[in-house]
Amino acid sequence: MSDQITIRFYEELNDFLPENQRKVEFKHELKQTRSVKDLIESLGVPHTEIDLIITNGESVDFNCLVNGGDHISVYPVFELLDISPLNHCQPRPLRTTRFVLDTHLGRLAGYLRMLGFDTLYQNDCDDPALAQISVDEHRILLTCDRKLLMRNQISHGYFVRSRNPQKQIKEILLRFDLKNNLRPFTRCMYCNGLIRSVNKQKIEDHVSDRTRLYYNEFFQCDTCKKIYWKGSHYEKMEKMVEIIINKMSNELTH
Repeated sequence: MSDQITIRFYEELNDFLPENQRKVEFKHELKQTRSVKDLIESLGVPHTEIDLIITNGESVDFNCLVNGGDHISVYPVFELLDISPLNHCQPRPLRTTRFVLDTHLGRLAGYLRMLGFDTLYQNDCDDPALAQISVDEHRILLTCDRKLLMRNQISHGYFVRSRNPQKQIKEILLRFDLKNNLRPFTRCMYCNGLIRSVNKQKIEDHVSDRTRLYYNEFFQCDTCKKIYWKGSHYEKMEKMVEIIINKMSNELTH
């Protein structure tokens, strides 16, 4: 029996591979008996990115043991194709789309909150804590660290490709098909709490004289009590939301 296997990764999974292994079949030396999940992650691809594995013509799960001579094809999460008769590697999508982000994605966290998504972010949260939050609170873990996604307990996660925050938000909206879930300006960008309309008289002692003079409509975070109004900063964010939505719509039509 051969100690080699033949494997190929498809579509965006190639992002994790060295140039010479992208979009081609390649040989890999099988030095020990291991699950297909362990094999794939040893090649640098997190299990959270994979939805379908075909071994010798049959769909298998992550626990399938790899044998010398196997031919393996690995596919990413399918959004548009119906592969329901096959053996999915990923669990069903979470009923509610909620996120927890690693320490490198602070700007993305702000954008997600601005669009109304429940998004946890702390700039001092370490990897074990992030993984546990993802599991305990049923949140999708967004990260720039592929090793973090390889932790066994994580079932819902995604490796953010772009390093530009505005491109990141478009990437996430497209990846999770969130175009119909946008609720702009319903969450606090600072603490993730819900924002609600508040009577001007209740907060007038907490805003400047100029703000009281020019604005009558106010909103307040339920959690941190930060006060918002539709000033120039709001107008800039409104334009940003419009740009994000337009870019996403253009991407979907091309």
